[in-house]
Amino acid sequence: MSRFSIVPSSYVYLRRGLSVLLQLRQNTGYMDGCWAAGAAGHVERGETATGAAIREAREELGLALDPAALSPIAVMQRTDGTDNPIEQRVDWFFACDAWDGEPRILEPRKCAELAWFDLDALPERMPDYERTALAALREGGSATLLAVGF
Repeated sequence: MSRFSIVPSSYVYLRRGLSVLLQLRQNTGYMDGCWAAGAAGHVERGETATGAAIREAREELGLALDPAALSPIAVMQRTDGTDNPIEQRVDWFFACDAWDGEPRILEPRKCAELAWFDLDALPERMPDYERTALAALREGGSATLLAVGF
């Protein structure tokens, strides 16, 4: 058995009623032209998944999030079925119902548009794994997140 590295990422779905905020990706080289989480990105060295979610919301949307406002949806380990190290991933998905500020595009080179979508009327062009996470949000289950050593 060979070992592989895992690429960790955090995703934040701002929620307003039964709708979530999504961004239209562009110029990133990954899932461009697809609607995806309003804020998302890699967890950096020495950072928790929750800390990354808060940082990404600030950097991408200009929002301040209280850690207590983040509700874990799911933790997903995923791969594309290859041995490619960059496709060995673990993702933390959060919903957030309260924030300070108004969502706005702070990285216009990477984000073409922001829009609210009803959970029952998601756009056709979006990553399948995010559609799976949003199905978990729609179903209302719970998830547990643990951080050790930070």
